Amino acid sequence: MLGGTFDPVHNAHLAMARAALEHLHLARILWVPTGNPDYRKPARASARHRLAMLELALAGEPRYEIDTRELAPGASPYTVDTLRRMRAEPGGGGEIVLLLGSDQYAKLESWHEPQEVRRLARIAVFERPGAPVRDAGVQIVPFEPMPVSASDIRARAARGEDLSGLVPAPVANYIARHRLYR
Repeated sequence: MLGGTFDPVHNAHLAMARAALEHLHLARILWVPTGNPDYRKPARASARHRLAMLELALAGEPRYEIDTRELAPGASPYTVDTLRRMRAEPGGGGEIVLLLGSDQYAKLESWHEPQEVRRLARIAVFERPGAPVRDAGVQIVPFEPMPVSASDIRARAARGEDLSGLVPAPVANYIARHRLYR
């Protein structure tokens, strides 16, 4: 399970997913775009646009699936509730691996019911510069950090700059066509 605002989805997200598939021997990656929870700044692009960009970026990879439950009206914004719902579904007894960047993992104790998150999912972490993981209880996913951030992409898009190398070409075309982040 790889969650995020994906505002927009970018090449580092895709590289992280590929690394997780390879190093953790996962059958699939479930991409969970978040809604607009009260505890963080809202996404700049609408849920509809973020979902469309995610669909474009993931096209052709059969091991990727999108789970839109957190985008539903009235949906809980908490990862623990998403994990509980997944566990309650038919076939939900299998292992769930929650994929996190080390910056998010460092904040895990501030999340809603962090111990329950740990109970419901195995946690695998991508280390990021300046946020090393010193916890033997998590699995580190080998990953070469990439100098790509959604905030930089949004700023470049606002200036009308080229997004090549930062997002997949279909996502760059979608951003330009819909004048997102302008």
